[in-house]
Amino acid sequence: MAQLCRTFEVHRSSFKAWKRHKPIRPEQVQRLSKVRELFNASNGSAGSRSIATMASTQGVQMSRYLAAKCMKKLGFTSCQQPSHAYKKTGREHIEVPNLLARQFAVAKPNQVWCGDVTYIWVSNRWAYLAVVMDLFARKPIGWAMSLSPDSDLTCKALSHAFESRGQPRGLMFHSDQGSHYTSVKFRQLLWRYQIQQSMSRRGNCWDNSPMERFFRSLKTEWVPEVGYSSFVQAEREILDYMLGYYSQLRPHHHNGGLAPNEAERNYWLGYNDVAKIS
Repeated sequence: MAQLCRTFEVHRSSFKAWKRHKPIRPEQVQRLSKVRELFNASNGSAGSRSIATMASTQGVQMSRYLAAKCMKKLGFTSCQQPSHAYKKTGREHIEVPNLLARQFAVAKPNQVWCGDVTYIWVSNRWAYLAVVMDLFARKPIGWAMSLSPDSDLTCKALSHAFESRGQPRGLMFHSDQGSHYTSVKFRQLLWRYQIQQSMSRRGNCWDNSPMERFFRSLKTEWVPEVGYSSFVQAEREILDYMLGYYSQLRPHHHNGGLAPNEAERNYWLGYNDVAKIS
């Protein structure tokens, strides 16, 4: 063996290392490729649990521990931050009661919507994002961005949701007590759409926790720490998150690991099957 190594000018230690090296199996290459694809699709936010769920859904079976091992091999680390504590208060709103009362599990789409406004750093100032979410599958269905957090912003987001969902009836809309939701203009729009209004207790963000959680996911998973260089870029990137990754790919614990689009699709398939039987 020593003679062969000298003939082919290969060091003996290199030959021994090659012999000890385990060959890469095709299934391992497939797993690593899928982990890389899903991690990049999540903009570096997905952890091992989310990647394992998404990969298994797409036909590449793996556990969260195997996903974590693949992520470590590829040098990937999720950019998500740890959870934070919320402040609580027992003070209630006088005019608009908290009709939802934290009953966030609803039976069907277009039954309860919730909304909120958050801020995004754009260029050298704050921009404001208003989102309307359907609580059934935690799916964002209406949104608007502006440089002012006023009633025009929240009205635009609500109108977007109302039109995109086919002008449904029998709705409840829940939000916090921000002035953009208590304004005459916004409440008149609710009256025009025949939507019942519900509001969180003052200063109690747990009363609208699905929206708080959505904004936290958006900021930790997608929005750069330094913000966006332009308003147009912010709109484009945030829309990619809401319509793309969050709604189509990202597994949601509330939906049993399904993305919001898939959870809604399963509901309507079941609904149509029952309608045919009836």
